[in-house]
Amino acid sequence: MSSPPRGIFLSLSALTIATGLVDAASVLGMGVFAANMTGNIVFLGFSLGGAPGYSFIAALFALAGFLVGAFVAGLVVKGKFESRRAGQALGVESAVLVAAALAAWLTGADGLDGWPDWVVLAVLGAAMGLQNAISLKSGVTDMRTTVLTLTLTALASDLARGKNDQAGIRIYSVVLLLVGALGGTLLLFWAGLTWTIAAAALFVGIAAILIARTRSAALGATAGGGG
Repeated sequence: MSSPPRGIFLSLSALTIATGLVDAASVLGMGVFAANMTGNIVFLGFSLGGAPGYSFIAALFALAGFLVGAFVAGLVVKGKFESRRAGQALGVESAVLVAAALAAWLTGADGLDGWPDWVVLAVLGAAMGLQNAISLKSGVTDMRTTVLTLTLTALASDLARGKNDQAGIRIYSVVLLLVGALGGTLLLFWAGLTWTIAAAALFVGIAAILIARTRSAALGATAGGGG
């Protein structure tokens, strides 16, 4: 797979950092994932089994929001990937994150598993659903921005076969998510939930501008392959 154009590479980089920020806010602040739905499915199973400390309703709200966001992204970006529409969708995501930050501030969401948390989680999930659908549609298989399981699998299995042409971008994706999560943790403890989500909105807004300015023809060259 050829390297992605600079604009989409930087856009996906910003989105990966935003994911770390959002999951720091949702997991540390409210107890469930907003971006990682695999984790939430597992949390749902834990809660159904009676494990203490896991909220079925909170995980369900985040999951429902994620599905709605992915559905909306599918309506916006149909057929061949087009940079202008992708930028519009990410602009919507940034606005949704701003709404989540405002909701957290207005409702005083504080991780106590009440309705304020559920509302914020649903909105955060919708933002991440939008983002995941856009990154998937981009065709850059080694920068999924929200899930690294397949990236790490491809990294290890390719290295075992003596292939390392995509190792750099895969390791880069892992580092970006780690940096986002670290930054989100520090920001959450220092400034609180609202500003952590607002920081994620800023990164997504930057990503929207970067991807909208990338020529669609260049984006088409990155599509294809698994990862």
